[in-house]
Amino acid sequence: MTPMLPIIAKARRRLRGPAWLRWLGGQVRSVEILFVALAILVGMGAGGLTVMQGALARTVQHLLFDLPENVRLSGAPPLHWPQLLMLPIGGAVLVLFNRLVRARRRSLVDAVEANALHGGRMSAADSAVVSGQTILSNGFGASVGLEAAYAQAGGLLASLAGHWLKLRRGDVRTLVGAGSGAAIAAAFGAPIAGAFYAFEVVIGAYTPAAIAPVVAAALAGAQTARRLGVVPYIVNVQRGPEIHTFGYLLYGGLGVTCALIGIAIMRGVALMEARTRAHLPGWSRPIVGGALMAGLAALSPQVLSAGHSALHIDIMASVPIAFVAGILLAKALASIVSLGFGFRGGLFFASLFLGTLVGHLYAGLLGWVAGQSILNAGNAAMVGMAALAVAVVGAPFTMTMLVLSATGNFSLTGAVLAASLVSSTIVRQLFGYSFSTWRLHLRGETIRSARDVGWVKTLTAGRMMRRQPNIVPGDTSIAEFRRRFPLGSTSRVVLTDAVDRYAGIVSPIAAHTEGLDAAEPVATLAGAADMALTPDLDIAAVMRQFDAAQRDELAVIDRDGHVLGLLTEAHVRRRYVDELEKAQRELFGER
Repeated sequence: MTPMLPIIAKARRRLRGPAWLRWLGGQVRSVEILFVALAILVGMGAGGLTVMQGALARTVQHLLFDLPENVRLSGAPPLHWPQLLMLPIGGAVLVLFNRLVRARRRSLVDAVEANALHGGRMSAADSAVVSGQTILSNGFGASVGLEAAYAQAGGLLASLAGHWLKLRRGDVRTLVGAGSGAAIAAAFGAPIAGAFYAFEVVIGAYTPAAIAPVVAAALAGAQTARRLGVVPYIVNVQRGPEIHTFGYLLYGGLGVTCALIGIAIMRGVALMEARTRAHLPGWSRPIVGGALMAGLAALSPQVLSAGHSALHIDIMASVPIAFVAGILLAKALASIVSLGFGFRGGLFFASLFLGTLVGHLYAGLLGWVAGQSILNAGNAAMVGMAALAVAVVGAPFTMTMLVLSATGNFSLTGAVLAASLVSSTIVRQLFGYSFSTWRLHLRGETIRSARDVGWVKTLTAGRMMRRQPNIVPGDTSIAEFRRRFPLGSTSRVVLTDAVDRYAGIVSPIAAHTEGLDAAEPVATLAGAADMALTPDLDIAAVMRQFDAAQRDELAVIDRDGHVLGLLTEAHVRRRYVDELEKAQRELFGER
């Protein structure tokens, strides 16, 4: 066996990677400027991947729907029935694609879930599936955006780099946020908005240590897209009048309206998805959804894809209020059908488009009631765009910076921020989730943001318990118990029944109390016989169990009731404080 040891050691060194790579990882972990340089490289890669995915989806659309050059699907002329058939055909192609990747049975992990629960660890296979599903769904005309694929690819690139260099958990999370933010910055040509997206959506907090790498990555992503010849999508609106106090109040009302509409859309997607899963075979859902989408697209192509061209058309053109209301209803229904019937994608840009319609409609209705124009329609469209996107995506500063980047209007930006904060507050109060975290909630997760709670999930009763506690049969006499456990020898003893299952906990102090019948079984003194922990409970659930039991200690048992270990409340509280302080140090970049 001895000659094999050098071979095993060599294999282990290869698994750990080359020596220069380990050295480089150590330098990146300790030198902040190198970490910023790594973030810039990740941002450049994320920008390139964003351009590639967008070009691929647009190419598919142009081939399938025979679109004129420089025309996007949502701005196309009325479609003929052979073109409309592409929607159910796209559903069938998506079904086939899903069958090809059926080996991955578990839910796919996106950047938000990875940062919240897995320390930024993302799967290349998961990300390939998400990007493939999203590009197919968008390419065949489903009412979904590509931002989910953009952020997934950027986050994956960052995650792979972070784990390749063996960075700390906090650094990997920051890098994943930087990669996703860079992808959004590249898509919209708005680095500040991309940076805020990283903080608000993917990292879950504004942290001093993350400012430099995140902003650097966002700038690199936006510049890479521009250098590759991609013209960022900028919304051009005429500069409206200055906004004063009364205008802020009216825009606050628009924020309320957008919040309620956003909640209705998110609940509509969840309800539609639940109903279709219950009543339709899995393979048929995208096909049926595509057929329904074809019916909506026959009314107007504006309901298709994310809605880039439609947004521009409806803002620039003076369209009747009735038309705006009809497109708003049709586009909302198209998004609900697309996601509810199994197409993959997000509501990022769809919510922007819907928000412009809501703002336009809001301004028009106010003018109709008052008999004169009260709000500038272009300004209202921008405020509604941000407020509805905040209701769905949950990132008020991201959307505010996006509008500022698009318009350069600081007076309007103030109204956007006010309406966005109103919308965000109402959604948090009445609903509690953004669209991404709402989908996780439907799967049984309890996270409400990308804030790191993975350490809570991994710190379980099984990991914290003291193994091999003092255990005696419950039928042991009190006299025998006193002999085996004199005062001061231990603080607690676990009892078991005749079939070696948990039967309670006894304190030696109670057993040595005067006046007890020494011949009685010690089980008569047992407490917490019906209260125990299972090894998979996380630390938050364990603390709730201690609060409910009002005990200083609880046993950890398996499914058959056999004792695995013992856990004290004092130890659990101490571990929780230690881990919380560690998470706080990582959050603020303290080494």
